[in-house]
Amino acid sequence: MARYDFASDNVAGAMPEVIAAIVAANAGTASGYGTDHVSAMAADRIRALLDADAEVRFTASGTAANAFALTCLAQPHEAVLAHEHAHICTDETGAPGFFGQGVGLIGLPGASGKIALPGLELALNEPDVSYRQPAAALSLTNATEYGTVYSADDLAALIAPAKAKGYGVHLDGARLANAVAAGFDIRRVAQIGVDILVIGGTKAGSTPTEAVVFLNKDLARRLDARLKHAGQLVSKGRFLSAPWLGLLGEGADGGPWAARAAHANAMAQKLAGLMPFPLRHPVEANGLFVDMDDAALERLRERGWFVYRFLDGTARFMCSWATTPELVEELGEALKAVA
Repeated sequence: MARYDFASDNVAGAMPEVIAAIVAANAGTASGYGTDHVSAMAADRIRALLDADAEVRFTASGTAANAFALTCLAQPHEAVLAHEHAHICTDETGAPGFFGQGVGLIGLPGASGKIALPGLELALNEPDVSYRQPAAALSLTNATEYGTVYSADDLAALIAPAKAKGYGVHLDGARLANAVAAGFDIRRVAQIGVDILVIGGTKAGSTPTEAVVFLNKDLARRLDARLKHAGQLVSKGRFLSAPWLGLLGEGADGGPWAARAAHANAMAQKLAGLMPFPLRHPVEANGLFVDMDDAALERLRERGWFVYRFLDGTARFMCSWATTPELVEELGEALKAVA
C-alpha cells in the first residue's frame, strides 16, 4: 500500500483544535448563509491577525476562493497576470475563466516560483489592442508553488507598478501560514496594496476551508449575492468558519495556524539535511523539490513512498503539520537506500 505522508500537505487530517472548534460550533442553532455568530467571530480573528479592516467570507476550496476573487478584479474581456507556474495557471482547470465568464491568464517568468520584476514590467507595458485580452489584475502567491517565500518588501516591489497602472491585486495564500512561519510579516499585507487575500486553512491543518479577505472593501459590494451566484454561499456557513477559531486561537499571533506551520517548515529543513539528491530550489517553507531521475523515483515508490513529479520535473516532497521527526527519518533512510 502506497504511503502518501510526503505527497502533499493536504493528505494529513485536521489538527485537534480544528475538530474541537467544529464540535463546539455544532451545538445549538445558528442563522444561515454566513450570518451566524461563529462566522462573525472567525472574521474578527482574521481582522485581528491582519491588523486591518476587511470583509471576510469562507469557501470550501482554494480554487473556488481564487477564482471568485479574480472575478472581482477582472472583467470577462480582461486577463490576470500571474507566475507561469502559479496554481491558478496550472492546477485550477480554467476555473478563473469559468467563474469570470472568460477571464484570461497571462503567465510570467521567474525563478523558483517568484515573478521577476523585469518580466512583470514588460507585461505591464504591453499596449492595449483589440485582439488580445488586456491585463487588469496581478495575482501573487506566498509561499510560492516551489516553497520559496516573498518578503513584504518583495511583494511591495511587484505590487507598486501594477497599482500605478490601476490594476487590482490578489494574493493566493494557500500556504500563507508557512510563509508567516518563515518570517513573512502578515500585518503588512493590507499596507502594500493587496486588494483580495485568500488565506489557506486546508493545507495548514484544517478541514476544508479558505478565508477570502476583501481588504479593498469597495470590491465587496453585493458580495453575498455574488457568492450565491457562484454557488459558494453555503447554508450552514458556521462549519466553514468554525475551523478558523481553532486555527487562530484567541490571540492575534496566528495561534496553531502559525505554530503548526513552523513545525512543518522545521520538518522540511530536517528532511533537507537527510536528502541525498540535489535540491532544485531553496527550502524556505514546507516543501522540497529534488532532482531525482525516473529510476530512483520508481525505486522509492517500490518501497512504498509516493511523491509527485512536479511542474519543473523535480520530485516534490511536502511536510505538513502532522509530519513527525520519526517519519522524516524513516523517509531519509529510504532515500539513502535508493540513491
